[in-house]
Order: sequence, then C-alpha cells, then structure tokens
Amino acid sequence: MYIIGYFILALATVLDWVLVAFMWIVIARAVLSWVNPDPYNPIVRFIHNVTEPVLYRLRARLPVTFGGIDFSPIVVLLAIVFAKTFIISSMLRFSQTLL
Repeated sequence: MYIIGYFILALATVLDWVLVAFMWIVIARAVLSWVNPDPYNPIVRFIHNVTEPVLYRLRARLPVTFGGIDFSPIVVLLAIVFAKTFIISSMLRFSQTLL
C-alpha cells in the first residue's frame, strides 16, 4: 500500500505546484488589466490564453461584473485557495495514512 501512498503524495505535490503557478498567472492577469499592455507581447498573450478559458466560463455562469469592475479573478483565486486547503490537504493526509 505504500506505493499508492507515495503516488497520492506525489500527485498532491504536483497539483499544489500547478495551482500555485495558476494563482500567480491569474494575479498577473489582474495586474495587467489595470494597465494598457501591448496585446501582441508574447507574455501578455500567454497569460491571456491561459486564464481566459477559466474566466470566460465563470463570467458566463455568474454575474461577477459590478459597475465595470470584473471580480472573476477574485472568485478564481478563492477557488484555488479552497482547492489547496481542502483537496490537497485531504490528499496529503490520506497519503500519510497509507505510508
């Protein structure tokens, strides 16, 4: 059973790193929305292409725009924090019981 425990531990660690990276990309997207970046810059295009599918689906399902301010990045950040706190912590705890 220890092999399954190590697999779940590795999966939780990788998922944690992916969520942290995506959280920073969403923060960068929010900061870029305050300025007028060059839309042809490859970094700006990458950030937009990575975050837009998630933000678009959220905007389509929930009214997250109030008074011209888009709150969808905040909702995504809260979802990431929830996933890190609940899902990853549960996976880590479960993997420790299997070791």
